[in-house]
Amino acid sequence: MAAAALMAEASEPWPEVDLVEREQRRELLLTGQALEERVRAAGGRLPPRVFSLPLLHSLEVCGCASLREPGPGLARGLPRLRSLVLRGNALGPALSPELGPLPALRVLDLSGNALEELPPGSGLGPAEPPALPQLQSLNLSANRLRALPAELARCAPRLQTLNVARNCLRALPDELFALQLLSELAAADNELRELSPAVAALPALKTLDLANNLLSEIPGELADCPKLKEINFKGNKLKDKRLEKMVNGCQPKSILEYLRVGGRGKGRGKTDGSEKEESRKKKRERKQKKESGEGEEEEVEEVNKLLIKILHVSENPTSVTVKVNPMVKEVRPYIVCAIVKGMDLKPGNALKRFLSMQTKLHEDICEKRTAATIATHDLKLIKGPLVYGAQSPQELKIVPLGRKEIKAKDLVRQLQLEAEEQRKQKKRQNVSGLHRYLHLLDGKENYPCLVDADNVVISFPPITNSEKTKIKTTTSDLFLEVTSATSLQICKDIMDTLILKMAELNKFTLENKEEQSLSDTEADGVSGPFNLKSNQNAEKDGSSPLIVEQVRVVDMEGSLKVLYPSKTDLDITASHIMIIR
Repeated sequence: MAAAALMAEASEPWPEVDLVEREQRRELLLTGQALEERVRAAGGRLPPRVFSLPLLHSLEVCGCASLREPGPGLARGLPRLRSLVLRGNALGPALSPELGPLPALRVLDLSGNALEELPPGSGLGPAEPPALPQLQSLNLSANRLRALPAELARCAPRLQTLNVARNCLRALPDELFALQLLSELAAADNELRELSPAVAALPALKTLDLANNLLSEIPGELADCPKLKEINFKGNKLKDKRLEKMVNGCQPKSILEYLRVGGRGKGRGKTDGSEKEESRKKKRERKQKKESGEGEEEEVEEVNKLLIKILHVSENPTSVTVKVNPMVKEVRPYIVCAIVKGMDLKPGNALKRFLSMQTKLHEDICEKRTAATIATHDLKLIKGPLVYGAQSPQELKIVPLGRKEIKAKDLVRQLQLEAEEQRKQKKRQNVSGLHRYLHLLDGKENYPCLVDADNVVISFPPITNSEKTKIKTTTSDLFLEVTSATSLQICKDIMDTLILKMAELNKFTLENKEEQSLSDTEADGVSGPFNLKSNQNAEKDGSSPLIVEQVRVVDMEGSLKVLYPSKTDLDITASHIMIIR
């Protein structure tokens, strides 16, 4: 049988692998009907050739009903692999052989398979030493798992996002609560009967989703999680009927406060006397600081902080809304958006610094756009509501930055030809500019796009924005988008970083006087004379806040999918930053 599979593999063509080998690419995508037939001929596994690409950073194999196991040699042959997506295949009931060790892996997606267990030897890899020491995101949703491995926390000690929704789990192992960096835990639609009080040991937990389980109680210790802001316990039949009503209709803050005081006003809450005494103590401390002069120093420090003010949707009902078309789910499902007002890109090299910052983020935390892609637009040039969807390469038309209107199919072909010409001229494999990201579209039947109310494509991630909404020196209000094929949390984390970097750049611009840069055609966009006086006042106090407006992402019926920034977003504890909510 094994010999027959090897012979079948040798006879079957693998053009995607040939292309990666020939051009020394870092990403490989395998999908489609032809893949299913080739994998079936190879015995339900990937060919060993895939595991002989030591430069590979990203491997994605999706929607292949004949793929029952990855195949031997993955860990040994792909030491630099950062992203492994094996979504919607037929892996199971266990992983044989086990996946790890993969020392560089950060994203692992095994969702939508037939996994029933992940035991030692047939799971994610050894716990000592950790098989996945850099793993940040693990998606095991939509499988048939009955239990999680107890050694998961030791196998992936830096895990930040864990999705085990839509399985058959009856309990979460206590060892799981040793993950000090875990910020998002999704375990909805399982058979969980209890949540351990050990959940309080998760200092970074921000989001907890345990909807539609068999929970009868919620431990009061949950309120001790210092960063927890979003919880979902809907669909559980709780003994405390008041609490059950609260989880179906109240804000997380109210639910956590109810748990904090032990329910129905009992338990761990402070007495009125202790609260009054603490209030008096704080007043005495403030008075002592004022008399000693410490208060003045603190006021100076406050002025020097980066100020970011969040404007809620309720405060601006005309804010842009983004609707998500279900067609994009199979292509690039995650999107987070925000509006930032108050950027000053006029002086000197301010615009150049802004664009350079965006490029660096794409190289670093966006992992060369494989984890996520950032797009920035001039808000005044956007007409909402926007629709985030997918179109075929033949239908999608865009005016790319610095180019004329073109169909996506022709743009990709044009960029491919330019890349080949680059390689010939420079006599090297690596290319620059947009050409580096073409492989991210390999095998895609439809391309993701963001479309405005006039049906104009303003963004084609991960390739380019539209010339229509291009940022100029005269731009002060920006519409930001972060999209990803991997994780919603990655989008949020990158948006947090982007806004923080924008605030730092804006403060630098205000504090360092440079001549205004209003040359060439960019000056035409000025709607009125530049207010030099207001700019000087901002420079003087150095504390002009950057305004961040919330943006709602909804489905086509209008139901909320994402609101950014929510209470758990932009949760920055740095001493030089002040978030005004």
